[in-house]
Amino acid sequence: MRIRYLSLTNFRNYARLELTLPDQPVLLYGGNAQGKTSLLEAIYLLATGSSPLASSDRELIRWQAEADGLPYARVWAEVERYDRILELDIALEKHTLSNGTSRLQKTIRIDRNQKRQSDLSGKLNVVLFTPQNVVLVSGSPSGRRRYMNDALSQIDEVYSEALTQYTKALRQRNAALRHVRDEGGTPAQLAPFERVLARNGVLIASRRCAFLDDLSGRVKSIHEQLTGGNEWLRLDYVPNFDPTAPPALKYQMGMDLEGNREPPPEVSFDDLAEAYQRVLVERRSKEIARGVTVFGPHRDEIRFIAGSPALGTHEVDLGTYGSRGQQRTAVLSLKLAELRWMRQQTTETPVLLLDEVLAELDKTRRAYLLDQVNGVEQAILTATDPEMFSDKFLEQAGVWKVEAGLVKRGQ
Repeated sequence: MRIRYLSLTNFRNYARLELTLPDQPVLLYGGNAQGKTSLLEAIYLLATGSSPLASSDRELIRWQAEADGLPYARVWAEVERYDRILELDIALEKHTLSNGTSRLQKTIRIDRNQKRQSDLSGKLNVVLFTPQNVVLVSGSPSGRRRYMNDALSQIDEVYSEALTQYTKALRQRNAALRHVRDEGGTPAQLAPFERVLARNGVLIASRRCAFLDDLSGRVKSIHEQLTGGNEWLRLDYVPNFDPTAPPALKYQMGMDLEGNREPPPEVSFDDLAEAYQRVLVERRSKEIARGVTVFGPHRDEIRFIAGSPALGTHEVDLGTYGSRGQQRTAVLSLKLAELRWMRQQTTETPVLLLDEVLAELDKTRRAYLLDQVNGVEQAILTATDPEMFSDKFLEQAGVWKVEAGLVKRGQ
């Protein structure tokens, strides 16, 4: 899997960019705020439908375009898969309404046909690694939930659609909770939203569990290699969906009562959805008082648990007690495990995007990461200084300078 051609219009600080990407790795170098990260951001947008950095899509439109009265941005790419070539196109346009407010319209097209965001699943797969990713370990649970959502949605259209339906129903139920609390009404008004939450919530939780279980197995061996065998790493999925019936809980966690990774046959998906919905009904009065739904996978958590042979059975939660170096290495292990997981799930290697990460790694980890670049179809890296790369790497890579929204090849 690789991007053959990339086009940006009024995206961040790019007025216009047209790039034909070569077969070899690409190194983008230049000073800060010149557009290196924005180029990776545009690729990530095409893969997932959302930016990994912006809190709002409005931020992606070039400020000068807005100042000129043309608040419009577009990202387009030609993607080569093993079986076909396809076009991905995302356009953002801000419309001014009659009341003076504005509305942003996002249009997604695949092979020139308008599609939903969930339809992007499986079209372009990427793994992005940035220095800011360290907050995956130390930051808020919402960042870890977004990580799961972005990774799974790239390859699983069913998950992506379930997440869309769940998010919509959650917003509707929260509004209904506040309406019943403030304006009066019957709690039965919540039932339609609860049915949608239950079925989609079970699906989301079960697929997250399978994902984290697989990823944890991969991350363990990678982390041991990165630390020279001095430390191991485990990913613990802490789901918020916790039905009181143990069989339902065990099935939801993806294992039977003996701990084997098979659901007991007597507990079906419908059984779990009913158990989930019962919990929502039982919590109605408390959640009406609060005006918000506190039960469901929108409150899930991941924990990064580390240990070492020297510590024996003692385990450390890196989110609470890990050093900055430990957290950085944990994220590197996670991203490399994600790369391998995605390749196994799709039989294609995702595009690897590395944003200014080598400067924060020691020599051993830097060499290990660059070795992974040789194993992917396409890798795009950024750096302020190309001299941190070996002569061997620079000889085999396309080295391009980025300056003020312009990309100069062969510099």
